[in-house]
Amino acid sequence: MRIRSVAVELLVFTTISFSLLPIFADEQQFDIDGKVIDLDDSNFDSAISTFDYVFVDFYAPWCGHCKRLSPELDAAAAALAGLEKPIVIAKVDADKYRRVGDKYEIDGFPTLKLFMHGVPVDYNGPRKADLLVRFLKKFVAPDVSILDSDTAISNFVEEAGSHFPIYVGFGMDESVISKFAVKYKKQAWFSVAKDFSDSVMESYDFDKVPALVSLHPTYDEKNIFYGPFDDQFLEEFIRQNVLPLCLPINSDSLKLLRDEDRKIVLTFVEDENDDKTKQLVKLLKAAASANRDYLFAYAGLQQFPDFVETFEISKKTKLPIMVVWDGNEEYFNVIDSESISEDDQGSAITHFLEGYKEGRTVSKKISGPSFMQFLNSMIGLKLVFLVVFLVAVMMIIQTLGKEDEDNASAQPLRPDSSEAQRSGDKED
Repeated sequence: MRIRSVAVELLVFTTISFSLLPIFADEQQFDIDGKVIDLDDSNFDSAISTFDYVFVDFYAPWCGHCKRLSPELDAAAAALAGLEKPIVIAKVDADKYRRVGDKYEIDGFPTLKLFMHGVPVDYNGPRKADLLVRFLKKFVAPDVSILDSDTAISNFVEEAGSHFPIYVGFGMDESVISKFAVKYKKQAWFSVAKDFSDSVMESYDFDKVPALVSLHPTYDEKNIFYGPFDDQFLEEFIRQNVLPLCLPINSDSLKLLRDEDRKIVLTFVEDENDDKTKQLVKLLKAAASANRDYLFAYAGLQQFPDFVETFEISKKTKLPIMVVWDGNEEYFNVIDSESISEDDQGSAITHFLEGYKEGRTVSKKISGPSFMQFLNSMIGLKLVFLVVFLVAVMMIIQTLGKEDEDNASAQPLRPDSSEAQRSGDKED
């Protein structure tokens, strides 16, 4: 009996040991060595559970954009692996390993996602190695960075780059903004400056402390908040300055509007790069600064026709014009005020806003898909083509099958003599 008991124990131990071998094997094959890791259906889940931060490139071998991105990821991998909290870069052929691709709804290549503790976040940042590294550092940085000198402040702002807004609290305790630094971590940099000179106060344009300064390097914008520093007013300032005063609308910036609950004062222009538009944008920024309850934005017909035309605007429309958009399906024209003449655009903008606030509006629905449908259409256009292709193939197969049935029914019931002879020969 004792021998049987020992044998059973050995059998159980061996079974458990063999069952754990694949797990340990998967973990041991991953090293933070500054190289891009190749993943597939068998080891993907293990990789994103092994590392706290994994930046994944879902690619297809035939994709030209993927081929151009690959050397950039190779160059970025070493820098990201060397961070205090390393970020591992991995790639998976989602065209071949469909289980992983389907799980994360990959319908275009390349698709980039950052997995933080196993949770995926869409990546829509730059794709050049140096800029990609700077962008991803945001996700592993401290919630609030403590700056103790003028040099530390300038280094922090320089390292932060231009893809996120930057908040610097001068003469503030980190506990004041720590809660919001966690809440808005994916959207902005946060810091507090403990020690700084008068020259810093002058360069950042504040004259007393405590003060919270928001910076938008890309748009050359700076705003100052002197309080009150209770949660409601502090978060309102942070939230309103996550986006610039006047946001240019394109396929990337549209995604930033998903969490925006303000109405959008949207101006349509012919060409967002011409000098007249640049002057108009300055006036829109001034209006936005005085009307923080609204988000101001603009879109060029030449740059983004698919979006602009959903608001019943064409090449024949006299631009610029303004509407108020709810960020989804509904927008409002202000009666006799939507057109902005070149004579006095500042007054035209003021008149438009007054008309909207007074309710002199006409409600309309965008002529194309809703905002979310529009985003999905951009993301999933490849999937649409695939579905159409498969439907067409099925229709062709059905048509050919029907023709075969018709041909079979048209055959004579009795074989001719030659067919009978061949049949007889086969039987022999």
